[in-house]
Amino acid sequence: MTEVSGMEGDIVTLTDIFRFEQTGVDTDGKVLGELKPTGIRPLFMPRLEAAGFKLPPQVFGFGDVSLQGKRRR
Repeated sequence: MTEVSGMEGDIVTLTDIFRFEQTGVDTDGKVLGELKPTGIRPLFMPRLEAAGFKLPPQVFGFGDVSLQGKRRR
């Protein structure tokens, strides 16, 4: 998951918030892996919080908790 974080002249600046780490491919050819936080808090968090969405810092890789469930892409 990537956030558009700004512009540098005519170039859009992107920041990865989560990355998919591939761990293999199953017998049906589906990609297996984990969604992992990059440790970067998105710039849009104040807007989410103002709208009532409270996410713990661990979601973004701060502390012990991360999003490490098996994922398919």
